[in-house]
Amino acid sequence: MIRITEILDKLYEYYPDVDDDIIDRAYIFSARVHAGQLRLSGEPYLAHPLEVANILTDMKLDPVSIAAGLLHDVVEDTHSTADEIYNIFGKDVTHIVSGVTKISSLPFSSDQHRQAENTRKMILAMADDIRVILVKLADRLHNIQTLHYHKSAEKRKRIAQETLDIYAAIAARLGIYWMKRELEENAFYYAYPEEYERIENFVKKEQGEREKYVTTVRNLIEETLSHSGISCEVLGRYKHYYSIYQKMQSQGLEFEEVYDIIAFRIIVETVSECYGALGTIHSKWKPIPKKFKDYIAVPKPNMYQSLHTTVIGPYGERMEIQIRTREMDLVNNYGIAAHWSYKEGKTQDVNTEKAFAWIQNLVENQKSFRDPEEFLENVRIDLYPDEVFVFTPTGDVKSLPKGATPIDFAFLIHTEVGNKCTGARVNGRLVPLAYQLKSGDIVEIITTRGSQPSKDWINLAKTVKAKSRIRQHIRKEEKERSLSLGREMCEKAFRKYKLNFNALVNTDKMEKTAEEFGFKTVEDLIANVGTGKTTPLQVIRNFVPDSQEKKETSLIEKVLSRQEDQKRRGKEDGVVVQGMEDILIKFGNCCHPVPGDSITGYITQGQGVTIHRSSCINALKMDPDRRIDVEWKYNDNEKFPASLSVAGYDQVGLLADISTAISKANANINEVHLEHRDDNVVLVHFTIVVQNVDHLDQVMAGLRKVPIISDVKRT
Repeated sequence: MIRITEILDKLYEYYPDVDDDIIDRAYIFSARVHAGQLRLSGEPYLAHPLEVANILTDMKLDPVSIAAGLLHDVVEDTHSTADEIYNIFGKDVTHIVSGVTKISSLPFSSDQHRQAENTRKMILAMADDIRVILVKLADRLHNIQTLHYHKSAEKRKRIAQETLDIYAAIAARLGIYWMKRELEENAFYYAYPEEYERIENFVKKEQGEREKYVTTVRNLIEETLSHSGISCEVLGRYKHYYSIYQKMQSQGLEFEEVYDIIAFRIIVETVSECYGALGTIHSKWKPIPKKFKDYIAVPKPNMYQSLHTTVIGPYGERMEIQIRTREMDLVNNYGIAAHWSYKEGKTQDVNTEKAFAWIQNLVENQKSFRDPEEFLENVRIDLYPDEVFVFTPTGDVKSLPKGATPIDFAFLIHTEVGNKCTGARVNGRLVPLAYQLKSGDIVEIITTRGSQPSKDWINLAKTVKAKSRIRQHIRKEEKERSLSLGREMCEKAFRKYKLNFNALVNTDKMEKTAEEFGFKTVEDLIANVGTGKTTPLQVIRNFVPDSQEKKETSLIEKVLSRQEDQKRRGKEDGVVVQGMEDILIKFGNCCHPVPGDSITGYITQGQGVTIHRSSCINALKMDPDRRIDVEWKYNDNEKFPASLSVAGYDQVGLLADISTAISKANANINEVHLEHRDDNVVLVHFTIVVQNVDHLDQVMAGLRKVPIISDVKRT
């Protein structure tokens, strides 16, 4: 177990004039309240807060952070309270300890909800005080290092996967790469044990030869740069196992095909020497096109700076080289901890604030997500950005995730620019909105007054901000349309009962009715009527006189019963109405759509949404304002009716041949109707049950093979 004196000695190295009184008091308090508690390893619980404090000194943090590390578990795991911490250690320590406690606290209905809520708390904590998340990362690092003491393999795997998904990603986004690597390597061992062991065996197999290679190449680089007058330090390192695994997965490679298992880092004194070293390396060894990245001129959002290049090395192999100054190397290892100063009278500089503005953006972008799965998906988009750097027409640099489109760029500039976007010019030429931006592109957005985002944009956008703004606009548009239809439906229905809906809509009774249906506003109730989830008759029940209500009760109950039946069927009918949930769904009997057909939906008064084939003549005649986008979502076990018309010669066995052909295609016949024509031809109208369009095509192909059938068509 590490001792408090060792932690203080490390602190004095980077903070020689420190007042360590708060750390001494935190150590004594933590030792007292944790007395008698044991870790799963069997060692005293105090070992954990000491290790956390030690990790925080490795990050060169201030005394308040280290004291908070010693106390981070006392509120959650002992009888101590936040007020007690405040009275003894003051506001800053209490704030950090309370923040860490909130992140760790308690239960949710599922692992997904728990992870989503804990992640949300971490994001808020980062925006409030970055030290909260630094303490939490140190806590997670020590826990993952001692994960083998957990007896449950399932729990070990869950904690490890969460560490890879969230904690390692946050460490990377904060620029603390040494911690990212530690978290990933330890978590990889438990999350994917077989893959870890496989890569470990591969690496160890040729380790002796590789170590000789590293020594030889390192000396060769130092000698080459020395001849050019550049003094440097050269480090050769193996890529971490998880990094190798990610490359194998993302590029579909076998271990033997991963060429850059070893990478070299050249550390020089000045920026000009970085570029001088690059020129010398490229003159000595041939660079590989498109493998050069200049993160010095255009740093990553977390302030990472370095030159990256890949060359054909001295033995004809590919060799990855990074070139940076010592100051850059410090920042690249410690990230935000190297910049964020909490010493008295000091605050972070403007560049640091700008570099970590993504934290505030992340907080803003996550406010609108309620579904935990969608929330986590969008957090990962923000935490794993493989950035591209593009320019505005005025020369400002903007960072976007790899794969981003002009739509993402437009919403990054401003929501209104995104909403009114109708096109884009990249490097002076018009490009489609689906164009994927590349580093160095100069992007100009074309806007048109009155233009609105398209639903298709959700699939084109890559950033959380763009996706969330598009969804917000679609929801608003859907609500406005539902509100208009709902109002129209209510007006007509109320007139049948000699009631004036417009006169009643602003009354207290209507507000009370909305509350009874579980809505905050009357508008929400009316919009719900427009979607078909609530019927006008249900609303009317609160307004008709008692005698009339009794007379109509039977009718209303029948309607409600029918609506519930439709609702139950709708959940199994395999159609999703975009932007809406639990909508009542029925299929048009006129065209019998089946999965695979192009379909459209129409809001039907009081009956939810009716699904038609897009080519259905009845659908084409309907009011376009009532149209709504729908899509298939079904499984192979579901069956759908389809109508066929078969023309055949009037001979004995016609029906038997037709029935056999349909049966061979594994379809069932629901209904048959015969029609005799004067030319000795029989028209047989079938309703059969199939799985999808492909299944229907198979049935029709089988029927066409019957010799006495002259024509088969879908009706």
